[in-house]
Amino acid sequence: MRVLGIDPGTRSFDLCGLENGEVYFEEILDTPEVAKKPELLIEATEKAMPLDLIAGPSGYGVELTYLRNLNIQTLRDWYLTYILLLKKEDLEAALKKGDVGIMVYSAMTETAMEMKRRGWPVCYIPGVIELPTVPAHRKINKLDMGTVDKMCIGALGVYDQAKRLNIPYSEVSFILVEMGFGYNSVLGISEGKIVDGIGGTTGGIGFLTAGGMDAELMQLVGNWEKVDMFTGGGISVSGKLSPEELIKCVDADERCEVAWGATIEGIVKSVASTMATVPRPKEILISGRLTKIERVKDELLERLGKFAPVKRIGWLRGAKRVKESAQGYAIVADGLAGGKFSELIEWMDIKNAKGTALDHIYHPKGKNIRQKLEEKIPFRP
Repeated sequence: MRVLGIDPGTRSFDLCGLENGEVYFEEILDTPEVAKKPELLIEATEKAMPLDLIAGPSGYGVELTYLRNLNIQTLRDWYLTYILLLKKEDLEAALKKGDVGIMVYSAMTETAMEMKRRGWPVCYIPGVIELPTVPAHRKINKLDMGTVDKMCIGALGVYDQAKRLNIPYSEVSFILVEMGFGYNSVLGISEGKIVDGIGGTTGGIGFLTAGGMDAELMQLVGNWEKVDMFTGGGISVSGKLSPEELIKCVDADERCEVAWGATIEGIVKSVASTMATVPRPKEILISGRLTKIERVKDELLERLGKFAPVKRIGWLRGAKRVKESAQGYAIVADGLAGGKFSELIEWMDIKNAKGTALDHIYHPKGKNIRQKLEEKIPFRP
């Protein structure tokens, strides 16, 4: 059995292929290049063929949905609405401005269309908010409790801890800290299931994103666009164009010091608040591009070590290049296809995820938007 996981990251698209549960294929594509030439993703996927199942780029997540069951006439609008939470008019406006972040969204949509035309065995998978293991009261007025890539890293973490500590999935417990190029997030895992999550748009600042913002600011600004989701974080505070450059200047530049302080303290606060739902985690597992920077890793070890032992999440055997989220995507694909990780995916209840990220909005204005979107583009064809 051969499966492929495709993780659409802010900095890179990582493809991880498993054959009978072992890594046999790795490919990394530069995200700005994919934004300009979506065919690069198609060509990279072809290199891994033949495949029994592909876990395609799934954005904010949906219940398990197979591409073969979607209508090609409505697929573009469906993908924009439910996978990317993006209105068509916002996409068109952003593309005129040449924003790379939105260009990536456009590329993801076009590759979904091409995969449909080719009849490839693609499925789209849930994020944290769609999982039945997360209680409904934690989902109120949330859209992002951890996007699909974060959920997939959670699956990798469950597998990693169970194997490393030689314990059943039912005894796995940890808090996951993921620090990517764009977003940071924190997940809570108890008894081997994801039970809580703080997404990149609801927690502290990331390198690109502002994270959760004061509602008073939303009211004062009035008009927010999707492109605004990619700004307001460490890059905006410090003026530095890479996390490495920001960290290097922390002790010499006040703006970098402020950006760093907000970033690391945001992680600590998110972990502390997640301990309300996972009060005695065996470990805190760290993951993501930023955690490979020595100073970031050292700070996490020191600041988070007071809660629980801090460990870097383990990689799949044979994985050498692709990041943790792509490995997690591949684990989910393998489990869904009945492979080596099927018991893990069954235990985590991923198959029983329901609906979309729009399903838990109770604010009157939010409910109105959701109704209009669903009337225009039904989730189930």
